[in-house]
Amino acid sequence: MRKVLSISSIVTAALIAITAGGAVLAGEKKYDVGATDTEIKIGNTMPYSGPGSAWGLLGKAEAAYFDKVNAEGGVNGRKIKFISYDDAYSPPKTVEQVRRLVENDEVLLLFSTFGVPTNTAIHKYVNARKVPHLFVGGGGSKWNDPKNFPWTTAFQPSFLTEGRIYGQYIAANHPDGKIAVLYQNDDYGKDILNGLKQGLGTKAKAIVAEASYEVSVPTVDSQVVQLKASGADIFMNFAGPKFAAQAIRKIAELGWKPVHILNIPSASIGSVIKPAGFAISQGVISGGFLKDPTDPALASDPAVKAYLAFVEKYYPGADVTATANTQGYVMAQTMVQVLKLAGDDLTRENIMRQATNLKGLELDMLLPGVRINTAPDDLAPIKSMQLRRLVGERWETFGGVIEAAPMP
Repeated sequence: MRKVLSISSIVTAALIAITAGGAVLAGEKKYDVGATDTEIKIGNTMPYSGPGSAWGLLGKAEAAYFDKVNAEGGVNGRKIKFISYDDAYSPPKTVEQVRRLVENDEVLLLFSTFGVPTNTAIHKYVNARKVPHLFVGGGGSKWNDPKNFPWTTAFQPSFLTEGRIYGQYIAANHPDGKIAVLYQNDDYGKDILNGLKQGLGTKAKAIVAEASYEVSVPTVDSQVVQLKASGADIFMNFAGPKFAAQAIRKIAELGWKPVHILNIPSASIGSVIKPAGFAISQGVISGGFLKDPTDPALASDPAVKAYLAFVEKYYPGADVTATANTQGYVMAQTMVQVLKLAGDDLTRENIMRQATNLKGLELDMLLPGVRINTAPDDLAPIKSMQLRRLVGERWETFGGVIEAAPMP
């Protein structure tokens, strides 16, 4: 005898099938804390106040880019919730804020936390907690240590790499010069100074004077006076934005005219050169890996047009001459690419897998020839840069894109 199913039985069976099907689909998605079907929580700390406040533009540009991504539908259908706290460039404050992000806000990952001393303070904690600590804002060489800190990755060329390239340049172009170095007395300053010595090689004895400063001091005028008295004709300005601008002004006041090399963290037209004064900054040399959106030669570049359109719509009033804004844009693009690659597997382990397997990633505001590459045993995405010289009110690149020569 044929069994007849009631309407209620059919509905119940259908509901069971739908529920089961939903369980299968949901099972294809993997989430760790901080990720859901609709949201991805990203944590960040920035020096929006304090001695490193000029670098806070990174966080503002990143927030604006994530707003753009969200307005366009998010990443794989999920909106990014970017939680960014001010740490005032104070390591104890960074520890406090990062614990808040990880333990209270329960972010999936940390992204672009800024500063060498500040990130040093949280380095062990985030790795012990196995929280992705991606694309650190600051060029410390310690961010590329996959053996001891596999959950942390760098972004820009390391300060060690940057210093080595400057050393190679001086050795080749100013072999008889005498070098004076101003540097910040922390891992940031010491890294780039050590890189300079490595790049100089046997010519490292050309360094005739070194002067350090603490970020808590009001000025570096006395250090610049001391360095000029050394008789040096090459000045390495390895200082943060505020102090780099002070050094440029003091050099002019003293009538000193050395070959002047300025490190990337302070090579911003808007935050350093303009406040110091364009007239007295002419001829300053620095490194770079980003396009200059104000360069007339790039006025028709589609990438620059897209960047300027982004600023106008999502970051109105932003200073397009400030390098930190351009870098924040590129860093946020890189983070979004990692999230896209992660797909529906938003576990911390998979986030790290994607972040450490980027191959030949080209982004619109990177200089031609500069690409992002990572591997599980190489957590430094950008390893090349191009030298440039201040001419008028902008940087002019010279030579080609170069990488630091391997150390013997």
